[in-house]
Amino acid sequence: MFRSNNVAARVFERQIFTPAPGTSVHCARRFYENIVPSHTIFDLECPDIVFRKFSDDGQYLITFSRNLKDLIVYRTTWLSFACREHDCPDHDLPSKANKFESFFTQLYSVTLASNYELIHKDFFLYVEKNKFGIFATSTAHIQDAPAVGGAVQGIPSIEKITLHLVRLEDGVILDEKIFHNDYIELAHSLGVFLYDDLVAIISVRFQQIHILQIRDSGNLVDVRSIGEYCHEDDELFLNSSSQFVSMPERNRAHNTGNGLGNIQHVAEVSFLSGLKQRLLSFIFRGIWDEEEDPAIRMQSLKKKFYYNFPDYADLVMWRVQFLDRHHLLIKFSSVDGGVARNTENHTAFFAVYDMESTEIISFHQNSAEDLYTLYERFFDHFHSSSMYSFHTNFLSTHSNNVHAQEQFLCNKSKANSFPQFVKKMLSSLPPNCQSQSPSPYFDHSLFRYDEKLISAADRHRQATDHPIKFISRKHPNILKFKIKPGPESGSVDTRPKKIFSFLFHPVLPLVISVQQTQFLQPPVVNIHFRR
Repeated sequence: MFRSNNVAARVFERQIFTPAPGTSVHCARRFYENIVPSHTIFDLECPDIVFRKFSDDGQYLITFSRNLKDLIVYRTTWLSFACREHDCPDHDLPSKANKFESFFTQLYSVTLASNYELIHKDFFLYVEKNKFGIFATSTAHIQDAPAVGGAVQGIPSIEKITLHLVRLEDGVILDEKIFHNDYIELAHSLGVFLYDDLVAIISVRFQQIHILQIRDSGNLVDVRSIGEYCHEDDELFLNSSSQFVSMPERNRAHNTGNGLGNIQHVAEVSFLSGLKQRLLSFIFRGIWDEEEDPAIRMQSLKKKFYYNFPDYADLVMWRVQFLDRHHLLIKFSSVDGGVARNTENHTAFFAVYDMESTEIISFHQNSAEDLYTLYERFFDHFHSSSMYSFHTNFLSTHSNNVHAQEQFLCNKSKANSFPQFVKKMLSSLPPNCQSQSPSPYFDHSLFRYDEKLISAADRHRQATDHPIKFISRKHPNILKFKIKPGPESGSVDTRPKKIFSFLFHPVLPLVISVQQTQFLQPPVVNIHFRR
C-alpha cells in the first residue's frame, strides 16, 4: 500500500488509498516501521518489584512485590515535560525521566498470598473481555509425597494451590479456586489453559481435568471434571450399580452365618479411569481395524497392544489445551517423561478428546509425521486465541508468515536427524497459554532480528553485552532501532549468571528490559521508548 517510507507521506496515502479487503490492520501496523523505540534510559530508579508482563491490550502492567505476597498493578502514563526553548529536541531529558513513576502510575496493591503461600511469579492469564486477571499462589513443593487417595506415585505434592480471579480495574478479588495436596504445573501457565471464558486446569497428581467457566459476574463455576469419570452422571451410575451388586453379597454373607457355606469376601477391584478406558479402547479398535484376517489381526494385537498394555495403562496426563470449546488436546507421557528437562528424549502421546461425546478422536505418538505436518502447516490452530482478543490474532508464526516459515524450514534443513527434529518440535505441544507477545515489533513482515537473543516467546534469555538489533524487513540495510539491556557501560561481572527478560508493550513503542543475577543483586531495569 505505502510507496514512501516517510510517515507524513504514509498518513496522506492512507487517506486516499483503500487497502485490500482483510488487510487494513496489516497496513496500519506498517506505521510501526516509522514509530520505534529510539531512546534508552539506563538503570531506571525503580521500586522493589518483580515484573511479570503487560496485559494483552496494554492497559495494565502486572508486577508483584519482592516477597511475592502482593499484586501491584500499574498503568502506562508516558513521560511528559515542558520546554520553552527552540531546540527542545536536542535538550537532555529532565531528571525526573530517570524515575519509574514518570512512565507508570500505580493503580493499587492487593495482597494475594497468605500464611505460607507465595505468588507464582511466572503465572498470569488475562481475560480481555472482562478485564479480569487469573493469578496463582501456592505453598512449597513436597517431592517425596506418599501416593494416597488415588494419587499417582512419583508426582510431587503441593499442600495448597489457590487460583485468584481479580478484577484488574480496581483490584477486587472476585473468586478463588483452591486445590489441596495436589500438583498443578504453574510455571508459565503450563497446567492451566484459558479459552474465551473457559479454563482447563489439569491436576497431574490425581489425573483430573477441571473445566471452569468465568461468568461476567466474576464467579468461577465448575462445569465438569474429566478423568476418573467422563459423563457427568458416571459417578451416580457406578454408585447405584455397586449398591445393586452389594445386595446379593449381603445375602450370601447371611447364609454363611446359617451354615450354608463358606464365602470369602471379594477384594475391591481397582478400575482404570474413565478417560484411560476411552484411550485404551481407541487404541484397541485402531489396531483391530488395520487387519481383516483374524490370525494376522490377533498377532498384530499381541505385538502392538497387549505387549505395550502396561505402558499405555501407566500413561500420565501432563498438559492440556482447548482446540475449541468442545475439543481438548491432551499430552500423555510417563511419570519420568513429564518431569524431565528434555522431554523430546522421552516417548509421549497426544490425544484429541471430544468433551460432548466423551470420545477420543485421534491418538498420535510424538514421532508421528502426520501430527508434525499439522504442526507445520496449521500451527495457528494450536494457538487457539480468544474471540475477544484482538491483538493476539496477529502473531507471526511459521504457518502464517512467509519470513517465519523460511526460518523454520532453514532450521529443519540443518537438523541432523529428522525424527529427532519432529520430536523436538512436537515437544512444545500443547503450547503455553498466552506465551507470545503481541507486540508489532515481533512481526516478521516488518522487522528482522536474531531469535537466539530475543523473540515473542515469554521466557528469560541469557545475557549478552551486544545491543539487539531490529532491522527493516523491507530495506535489509536499514537499522530501525536497537535495544541494549544491562548497564550503559557494559557489565564488569564476567560470571555467566546473568539473564534478561523483556516486556514489550502491545501497542506503544515502549520496552522494559530487566537484567537479573543469581547472586541476590538488585536488577538493572532499562526503559526503551520513542522520544
